[in-house]
Amino acid sequence: MTSSSTDLLATGQRVIRREAGALATLAEGLDDSFAKAVTLLMAAKGRVIVSGMGKSGHIARKIAATFASTGTPAHFVHPAEASHGDLGMVAEGDVLIVLSNSGETPELADILAHAKRFGIPLIGVASREGSTLMRQATVGILLPQVPEACETGIVPTTSTTMTLALGDALAIALMEHRAFTPEHFRMFHPGGKLGARLLKVADLMHDDPPLVADTLPMGETLLEITRRGFGVVGVTDAKGDLAGIITDGDLRRHLEGLMLHRAGEVMTPNPRTIGPEALAGEALALMNDRKITCLLVTAPDSRRAIGILHVHDCLRAGVV
Repeated sequence: MTSSSTDLLATGQRVIRREAGALATLAEGLDDSFAKAVTLLMAAKGRVIVSGMGKSGHIARKIAATFASTGTPAHFVHPAEASHGDLGMVAEGDVLIVLSNSGETPELADILAHAKRFGIPLIGVASREGSTLMRQATVGILLPQVPEACETGIVPTTSTTMTLALGDALAIALMEHRAFTPEHFRMFHPGGKLGARLLKVADLMHDDPPLVADTLPMGETLLEITRRGFGVVGVTDAKGDLAGIITDGDLRRHLEGLMLHRAGEVMTPNPRTIGPEALAGEALALMNDRKITCLLVTAPDSRRAIGILHVHDCLRAGVV
C-alpha cells in the first residue's frame, strides 16, 4: 500500500470514528426532552411535518420517509417553498419537526411564525441552546456540541449524522409504542426485496387446489393432474380432509398396473403442508429442503386443503 493510500484510509477511519463518537455522545445526552417529543408525536391528530434547509433538509426528507413507512403519517415541507404557498400543507392537528444545526436558519422564519400563529406544536432540533428555533419550540432537543468530521469544522457531517440518528430513534420509539408489526410494515413496502421477504403464503397461493377423492380410479386421477397443470394432486378422505398427495414419483413407483389402482392406493400419505399465514420465504425453504415443487396449504388447525403454492409462484414474486 502506498503512502497516499495509507493517508486516504486513515482519513476515512478518522471520519467514521469521529461520527461514531458523536453518536455515542448523543445517546448519553438524551434527556426527558426526547420522551416529551415522542409523547407530542403520539398525540398528533394530523400528520408529522418535517422541515429543514440545506443539508438539514435532506435529512428531514429521510426522517419523514422513515416515519411514513413505520406507521406515522408524515411528509417533508421545504421551508422556502412554505413561504410561497406550501404553508397550507401545515394545519391544525399536525406536529412540526424543524431541523437546524445553528437554530438560526433565516428561511425557517415563516414556518416558525405559522406554527406559533395556529398553535401547531413544534419540535426543534438544534445544537445551540439559546437559538431562535430552540426558544420557539414546544419541545427542544439539543444536539451535543461535537466537532464536524472534517478538519476545518465547517462541512455538515457529524451534525447531520446525529440528526439522522435522532430521527430514527423517534421513529422507532413511535413504532414500538404502537406495536407496529412486520405485517403493517409489509403494507407500506409491497415492492422490492423487502416486500417480497414479508409476503405470506396466502398472498401467493392458488385458492382452488387440485384435489381428488381417495376412491377415484387412477385413470380419472391422471386426467385431473393433467388438467390442473401443477404436476401433483391432493387426495382427500371420506370427510374431505387431506389424506395424501400424488406426485410424479408416486406414479413411477406404481407404473406397473397403475390403472388398476385407486388414488388412495398410490398416494404418499400425510404429506408436508403449510399454513396460509406462514411467510412465503419459509415455504420456499421447505420446498428446497424437501426437493419438491409444490406445497398444499391447509387451514389453521385443520387438514382441510384450501390452496396450493408452486415454487414458481415464489420466484415470480421475488422471494429468495
